[in-house]
Amino acid sequence: MKFMDILKNVFYPVEDDPHKFILPTEDNSITNDENASNNYDQIDNVKEIFPSIDVNIEYIKTKYNLLINSDVILREFTLSARNRQYRAFLLFIDGMISIDLVNNYILKPLMLKNQSNSFEGSQNQVVSEAVTNNITVRKVKKFDLKDYIYNNLVPQNNLKIRHEFKDIFSSINSGACALFIDTLNIAFDIDIKGFQTRSISKPENEVVIRGPQEAFVENIRTNTTLIRRIINNENLIIENIKIGRISQTNCAICYIKNITNNDLVAEAKYRLNNIDIDYLISSGQLEQLIEDNSKYSIPQIISTERPDKAGRYLLEGRIAIIVNGSPYALVLPATFIDFLDSPEDKNIKFQFANLLKVVRVFSFLITLLLPGIYVAITSFHQEFIPTELLFAIVASRASVPFSIIFEIIIMELSFELIREASLRVPTPIGPTIGVIRRINYRPSCC
Repeated sequence: MKFMDILKNVFYPVEDDPHKFILPTEDNSITNDENASNNYDQIDNVKEIFPSIDVNIEYIKTKYNLLINSDVILREFTLSARNRQYRAFLLFIDGMISIDLVNNYILKPLMLKNQSNSFEGSQNQVVSEAVTNNITVRKVKKFDLKDYIYNNLVPQNNLKIRHEFKDIFSSINSGACALFIDTLNIAFDIDIKGFQTRSISKPENEVVIRGPQEAFVENIRTNTTLIRRIINNENLIIENIKIGRISQTNCAICYIKNITNNDLVAEAKYRLNNIDIDYLISSGQLEQLIEDNSKYSIPQIISTERPDKAGRYLLEGRIAIIVNGSPYALVLPATFIDFLDSPEDKNIKFQFANLLKVVRVFSFLITLLLPGIYVAITSFHQEFIPTELLFAIVASRASVPFSIIFEIIIMELSFELIREASLRVPTPIGPTIGVIRRINYRPSCC
């Protein structure tokens, strides 16, 4: 316990006179604080969009802190429809939308007077007209501003009508644009994403000679497109789910409807829907949250950066999970033999593929058991070693003050240091440090 206390004092020192902050309770709180908290509660409880544009503007200014936020844009303008003027505004985040789409396909059709929005005469629309016995019969549809904007004024393919603020805010945070119009208690959700993304490149960790040379990227929609290009089937299901109370990270569950077990799909959805965390950043974080027992050292989920590998597992009846912002897909469930498999095995003859799997099994056993076998033979069972080799080992260890077990531990730690140096140290000096370590460190056991 004393050692743990020393570590706590080193990493988390406690000052002698720390600053004391007192949070007001319900009994000693000030009336202004009560009013402020009630106002915030009322703001957070708002769900439906207001028909008054002024109320919507004030509410959005409060939620997005527009007085200090520099990238959230609220653009007010006047909308022309059937020779009538309506107040309206756009809400979007600068840098996440395409400015050309906003100017040419939203503001221009809505603000400029053209043939579609300058209809002379009645506000009603003639749907059909028939003449019988010199009598003209017209079917007239009453003018509806919402339908008129949806069908005539906004030339966008991905246009949705929202009734609640939470749906609008979720879309805006993902790169969409919201259109609010006075007298309407709805908002138009317009998908005009235009932020910069990384282009599709070659895999870096799962390199193959024969096979596709494409890897996942950080954009979730690009990753789902790569999978659909491999699996050309209408039974491929891609469902979206948001994880994280604050981050609201978009995740996609991919499976083939008539191949994947329904119980497996239900179990995956259950685990994802019951994750109660504030934020989710990467697929590695999600992997630890949905696996059976994180204390096991053997992985239970496959992580791959190759769309062809993920597509092959989907065709075998498994599930792939893609996290927005992560260039890796999670495939579940996983078996032990999957980690000894390579995407290259599907591109060569089965004889060579089986031979390579046998080699990988032996390599796994050697890596796992060789240090222990060496310590056991040299320390307790010297009779297994030939006499000349035993004399050479004893002579090499004559001037070494450490035991074999301690020397093996040092060697393993040295290998880990070399690996960390090659990964974490900047590229110009990383390989140099690895070479110097390998030259200077020569353990006697080798």
